[in-house]
Amino acid sequence: MPLSTDTIGTQTQTVEHQVDARWLMAYAASLGDLNPHYMDTTKAIVGHPVFPVCLEWPAILATRALAGSRGLTDSESAMGVHAAHDLHLYRPIRADETLRTNATVVDVQGIRPGAASVMRLDTWDEHDELVCQTYQTSIYRGVEVTVDGNSIAMPTPSLPAQAAAFDLAKTVTIAVDGGLAHSYSECAHIWNPIHTDKAVALAAGLPDIILHGTATLALAISALVDHCLGGDPDRVTRLGGRFAAMVLMPSDIELEIGHPVDGCIGYRVLNAEGQEAISQGFLAYR
Repeated sequence: MPLSTDTIGTQTQTVEHQVDARWLMAYAASLGDLNPHYMDTTKAIVGHPVFPVCLEWPAILATRALAGSRGLTDSESAMGVHAAHDLHLYRPIRADETLRTNATVVDVQGIRPGAASVMRLDTWDEHDELVCQTYQTSIYRGVEVTVDGNSIAMPTPSLPAQAAAFDLAKTVTIAVDGGLAHSYSECAHIWNPIHTDKAVALAAGLPDIILHGTATLALAISALVDHCLGGDPDRVTRLGGRFAAMVLMPSDIELEIGHPVDGCIGYRVLNAEGQEAISQGFLAYR
């Protein structure tokens, strides 16, 4: 069934999370990232820069209901593919705080593979201060778009120039453990059976279970923080990229890092077959 542009402007209900040190540490540990900023509870710890995806997952699931109310079947909604990610960090996430997240559909348009939907995910703290904001693009293959003349796309930020091109500075090899998809699922609280259930993955046409795109992203950001920011995740202000080729497990992936320009680093991630698992990657920092 077609997806209508009249979903633009619709919002999910707000989801509340209690963030504690145990969750922050578990997320970092699932990535093999033992940076003291995430793990040393003798001082105040902070969340990994990609930790907001944990808070956003329930709101992302809720957008499927919004799409269904505007024409998509449950199976079409469930087959949406996470295609691009643009996360803005206004401050680090800390232990022992209550955070609230909701999703707003900001754009729907037809593309060659089908329909593309962009949502904005906003997360606030107890003082109604915006902590982080993500623009996430999902693609629904084979789905048509119907245009409501009264629906106008909401503005989205342009990507840094480094996302399009960069001069290679170094390459880092990252080992992907055979059990990472399972540990990441449990520690991130992001459950999608194509990442943990081989029967489901094969039924979906995949060669095996595959690693979450956000896990691949988090591995890359961990390496960028260590190699380019002196191990200080608090310096990260924005990150993202486009998800493309699959990452199977166990395997080695290659992170290609660009020279920093104007407070931003371009990068890309290649899977074991040399295909771009993440393209147009960028990390902005203070």
